[in-house]
Parts: sequence; structure tokens; C-alpha cells
Amino acid sequence: MSNEKKKWWFVFYQNKILLNKKEGLFTIPFSSSIPFTNQTRIENTYNFKFKDKYSCVSFEIEQLPEEFNDDEAVLVTVRDSYDYLPLWAYQAAGKSYELLYWDKNSQFCPRCGHKTERIDEILKQCPNCNKEQYPAVQPAMIVLIQKEDKILLAHAHNFKKEFHSLIAGFLETGETLEECVRREVKEETGLSIKNIRYFGNQPWPYPSVLMVGFIADYESGEITIQEEELRNAAFYSIDNLPTLPQKLSLARKMIDWWLEQKRN
Repeated sequence: MSNEKKKWWFVFYQNKILLNKKEGLFTIPFSSSIPFTNQTRIENTYNFKFKDKYSCVSFEIEQLPEEFNDDEAVLVTVRDSYDYLPLWAYQAAGKSYELLYWDKNSQFCPRCGHKTERIDEILKQCPNCNKEQYPAVQPAMIVLIQKEDKILLAHAHNFKKEFHSLIAGFLETGETLEECVRREVKEETGLSIKNIRYFGNQPWPYPSVLMVGFIADYESGEITIQEEELRNAAFYSIDNLPTLPQKLSLARKMIDWWLEQKRN
């Protein structure tokens, strides 16, 4: 059987992805045909080429196949799949999840309410008024704030685990990313910042966010947290850091960058 005809199968069940398990290793199913025979399949199926290299198929199932067993397969969240998969496969799983989410949330035209039709992988069109829809990506900023030899870390109410991270928030209509950074920091902590500079960005498919990272310096103010958003926030030195975010996140990459600067 030729590898050129094989595909990577990104199969989702109840918002979790199915991974094959063999000899303690986990992989995305890779075969020339669907990786199981007995399944109820939802119609939103996608074929796409990831990074112009990997032939992928993504779809959801309504129930687990009869041949599913815990010894040969596992179901994990897309975020947790980072701990099991090569980076490219984790990223492709994120794209798969985003496409399926978009499909479910773009079934009808927002202009006239008519049922939409899928034209290709990232385009739907209304057959009644011709309005086009593409997967929407929500920009969000995240910022590492330095004050002398410390950084600002906070615990938000929406964090599912006990860790501290950087201040983050969504871009509003009509503002630049830098304006968003200043506004979110002021709203959530009461602080003023300066010297805002770009760090990097990261797709964050939970379900459709682009995180854009910035470094900034403390300028003035005392920490006054926005209680509906944050549980606590404080400046931490390298010697008394709290639990940090997972390695997969842009926030952790930024914190690790700061740690490296301090250690050198």
C-alpha cells in the first residue's frame, strides 16, 4: 500500500480527538481508508493539506465505533493533545477543530437567514443573497509587564487549573493592538505601562483565536484588580514564581524568554 495514498484522520467525539495508542505511543490514525468501520458520522467533513505537506481528513462522530477500546485508542482534548503528539500534528488538530467549529456555527446566512452552502474548505456562500462567509479569527493580545527584576502574573477566574499567567484580552473594534494592550492592562490591574513592543504570535484554536504577544514596562500605578476577571495579581521575581502555564502556550514562551534574560 503506497504512503502517498494514506491520510491523517482527525476524528472528534464530543469535542475530544481520537488518538491511536500502541506500545505507549500516541498518534493520529494514518491509513488509506477511514480508521474504523462502524460509526455514525456527522456531515461536516473536511479534506485539507496541512502546511502543504500532510493530507488530512477531519470529521466528527456521533457515537464511538464498536471496535473502540481503551487499550488501542484514547480520547483527549485538543489542548491536551499537545502532550501526546508531534508539534505539526497538534497544530493540524487545532486547525481541524477550528474548521469543524466554524462549520457548525455558519450553517445559516447572517444577512437573510437562508441555509448556507460550502464552496470549499474555508468558504461558504448563501445561495439566496450570495453573502460569503469565511472562518473568523479573533485577535487577542497578551502582554508580559516588567518592573525592575519582576514580572506581573495573574490568576484569572476562567483558568481551569491553579496557575498564574500574563494579562490578556480581546481586541475591540477600532483600536490597534497596542491600544488594546494598554486598555486591558489598565482595566484589569489599574496599571499604566510604556515601551510596548511586539514579541510574537500563536494560533490558539479554542476555538478560533490568534494570540499576539507583547513585552511592556511598568510605568505607574498600584495594582487594583478587576475582580470579575481576576482572582489575584502581583509582581514576581525569578526566586518566587508561582505555578506557570503549560509549555504549549505563547504566555509560557514569553515567560521562559524573560527567565532566560534574567539568568544570563
